[in-house]
Amino acid sequence: MTDAIVVAEGLHKHFGDTHALRGLDLSVQQGSVCGVLGPNGAGKTTAIRILATLTEPDEGHATVAGYDVVRRADDVRGRIGLAGQHAAVDEKLSGRDNLRMFGRLYHLSAKAARVRADELLEHFGLAEAGDRIIGTYSGGMRRRIDLITSLIIRPQVLFLDEPTTGLDPRSRGEIWASIRRLVADGTTVLLTTQYLDEADQLADDIAVVDHGRVIAKGTPDELKSTIGDQVDVVLADPAEAARAARILAGMTGGEPTVDEGRLSVAVASGATRLADVVRELDREGVTAADVSLRRPTLDEVFLRLTGHPAESRDGGPGKAEPGGTDYDQARSSEGMTVR
Repeated sequence: MTDAIVVAEGLHKHFGDTHALRGLDLSVQQGSVCGVLGPNGAGKTTAIRILATLTEPDEGHATVAGYDVVRRADDVRGRIGLAGQHAAVDEKLSGRDNLRMFGRLYHLSAKAARVRADELLEHFGLAEAGDRIIGTYSGGMRRRIDLITSLIIRPQVLFLDEPTTGLDPRSRGEIWASIRRLVADGTTVLLTTQYLDEADQLADDIAVVDHGRVIAKGTPDELKSTIGDQVDVVLADPAEAARAARILAGMTGGEPTVDEGRLSVAVASGATRLADVVRELDREGVTAADVSLRRPTLDEVFLRLTGHPAESRDGGPGKAEPGGTDYDQARSSEGMTVR
């Protein structure tokens, strides 16, 4: 296994009476994608802000690429990229001019900024759109331009804070492809997201954060294995859901979830046979239209670990945590002083 390039140990952060981080520990391996999952207010954005040197922890310490994020903040900034939840591009400029502008903010020469802008547009499939005004771009294209402005200085580590919030499925797919390209080129990505399918698609490892702590960590398959397989039952008559739930609970020892005429319950791998489920339902006079066995989703893992869905606490994606002030302004101002 490669060495950890991002390490956080015992991070605490208060915002007035709000305790955003309560001893957060995190380790990210070089050349990987680490997905950080959690509801709004769990501490994800606060952790990213500390690792990106935008705020300091009250307790604990962290390093990025071997440099302490407080004592060696300038060294960290020269090795990272950051894309927040909202595009930081100037919609009155073309994509190419935006990239050149960011290159100059990162103290590249005019020639080097032009060359780097052309390289990035070509690499991410935006060369033909590079001379169009950003205001004419689709949401997905605008987010891709925002993402690649974070790559001007070829960062060792890229922090992405909910990069696909509000995008349609096609645009999300474009961002996912861009992230995979970055990792193939050697960039380490730390990704916060509330979309669990996004983490399932992209992440080598996942850290589940709740109440300011990492409460579980592992590969997607490792996390799924902690709750076993899932038996799904679709009833011919949804009115029989309560009876079916009692039967499944008696057979498995678990508490089924019920969504109209569909029930799901966790079972130990190999412990329950579908034929036995069908037979017991039939014996009790409950007709099943379909019975199946499957691996759990990350949504189900998250619900089991935290007791609530990933997006439930503060009303859905995109709402800021305490201290989650404008990334875009912070990134631009930091860019002027990097290196």
